[in-house]
This record gives sequence, C-alpha cells and structure tokens, in this order.
Amino acid sequence: MTVRRLPVYLALDTSGSMRGEPIQAVNVGLQAFLASLRQNPFALESVHLCIVTFDGKVNQVLPLTPLDAVNLPEITCPESGPTFLGEALHAICDMVARDIRVTSAEQKGDWRPLLFIMTDGKPSDTEAYNQAIGRVQQARFGTVVACAAGPKSTPDQLKQLTEHVVSLDQMDSTGFSKFFQWVTVAVTASTTSAGTQASTELPPPPPEVQIVL
Repeated sequence: MTVRRLPVYLALDTSGSMRGEPIQAVNVGLQAFLASLRQNPFALESVHLCIVTFDGKVNQVLPLTPLDAVNLPEITCPESGPTFLGEALHAICDMVARDIRVTSAEQKGDWRPLLFIMTDGKPSDTEAYNQAIGRVQQARFGTVVACAAGPKSTPDQLKQLTEHVVSLDQMDSTGFSKFFQWVTVAVTASTTSAGTQASTELPPPPPEVQIVL
C-alpha cells in the first residue's frame, strides 16, 4: 500500500546578505529540525522534505525525499546577489504540480503540502513575485508560512502572499534555531491533522519569533 505523504517545502534565502553567521545558523537550525522530526513516528512515516534555495539563481538542493532518507546538504551563499523569491515560488509551484500524488481509484493522494519561506530581504524580481502570489494561493497548500528575518526584510510584501507571516529580529543561531523548532512543531501538528481539508492551525511561536499582524 502506498503511504500517504505529507510534502514539506522549505524555501530559503541564500542571497549575499545571508553570508557568514546567518547562513551558518540556518544550517544548524536545519540539522536540529531534521533530528527533531525524526523522533516523531508519524512524521517519520509521512513527511517528505524538499529544500529550495534562492539568490540570483533558484536551486533545488534537496528533491522531495522521505524523512529517513534525507541527507542535508550544506547551504551556502554567494558573496553578493539578488533575492529571486518570485522565481523560487514559481519553481516550487511547478514541483508541486509534478510531484504531488492525487487521489485516484487506485490510491489515496498525498496530504496537502506545507510551504515555509525564510527571507532576510525583499524580492528582487518584483513582477515574478507578484505573479507567483496567485499561483501559490491556487496550489492548495495546507499552510504557507513566511518568515521575515532581520531589519531589511519586508513583512508587508509577504502578507500579500500569506496571512501567516512571522518576523525574526535576530539573525543568529538562537533566532534561527527557535524558528526551526517552531517549524518542527507546526509540521508535527500537521502529521496528526493532515486528513482535514482546513488549513493547519499553527502553534504559538516562541518569544523570539513575532507574529506579524
């Protein structure tokens, strides 16, 4: 019998401003995120993880992979470069259209995918970003969460994409680890409520992660 998957997509900003401590902190946070999820038997059975990075290019650094088979790549940044968030969102929508199994007479389809976005700036490709907003909203994600990290991020633009926007003041290992811990709890909650058609209720974030109203 085919196991119903819960696809989780992470879109991570790797533009030049993330170089140094911020991207090192993201790598540490990802390792903790993976380790925590693997301790949950429901997540281990159902979660499939995909990681997409975006700077001047969009890279799928981890294709949709079962949790127990994930070998995390080290996320790196160029010295400088733009933030092609719009292009990244278009690429993820293409992946969802290609990868997600739909319910048929022979099989039950995947659960509705989750999308978590982390960026420390504003989209350099504004037109592509504006076009991507509609595609993301039509892609039937169970939940879309965007994290605006640091003082140069633009939560208002992210609010056009999703109602679930959080901000992270400190781009250090504590801040990013708290964000990924919160994402872990959100994904774990989704494994127990995946059968519902409603959007996943997000858990309250830690003090380091502020909800943008």
